[in-house]
Amino acid sequence: MSEWSLSQLLSGLHDDIQRRLETVRKSFGHPGTKGDASEKVWLELLQTYLPQRYQAATAHVVDSRGVFSQQIDVVVFDRQYSPFIFHYEGQTIIPAESVYAVFEAKQAINASQVNYAREKVGSVRRLHRTSLPIPHAGGTYPAKPLIPILGGILTFESDWTPALGDSLIEALDGGQDGDRLDLGCVAAHGYFSFRQQDSRYEVHAGGKPATAFLFKLISQLQFSGTVPMIDVQAYAEWLSK
Repeated sequence: MSEWSLSQLLSGLHDDIQRRLETVRKSFGHPGTKGDASEKVWLELLQTYLPQRYQAATAHVVDSRGVFSQQIDVVVFDRQYSPFIFHYEGQTIIPAESVYAVFEAKQAINASQVNYAREKVGSVRRLHRTSLPIPHAGGTYPAKPLIPILGGILTFESDWTPALGDSLIEALDGGQDGDRLDLGCVAAHGYFSFRQQDSRYEVHAGGKPATAFLFKLISQLQFSGTVPMIDVQAYAEWLSK
């Protein structure tokens, strides 16, 4: 009788993601089709393996002032406490208060794509988010501080040589707090993460990057806590406008 192997299970998860991304890159000729297929691979990874309190979707994010983000390839958002998520004609629209993380999905990482991902992340972080005091049996807790929204980029390949060298760090260091990329995966080579404690990037080359990225994301989401209590009435005011 064969023995179970956790190592093989975790390796197989990464190998499946890398194989699917590589097939998409090599097999699909139309850029739009290729991009949609890559997004689907990453979304299915997160939809399958993130705890059920989180969901992942391609979406626009909106705030209570009526401002919309750009379309985001991968939005990780709360579904346990969020009172509403809009689905209309194939489009998903998520209130800003419900968002935990946003990622841009591309075929390969380079300076241009890093800048583009930062622009997308910034379009979400600039949105207004409400946070109401939380009632309980003994009174009211103060309004919860807003959680930082994680931002990042997901790719299969790198246009740099070496793939995760100084050129990557130089491109990432160009970001500010509002558009900084916190986490990213280059499935064929490794992943990177931003260290808040000393404001620098760590690069993790080799290994099984897709699985390692997934675990790192889950770890960071655990420390994010819960999204704030949304002011639904702030959105309801748009009914009379």
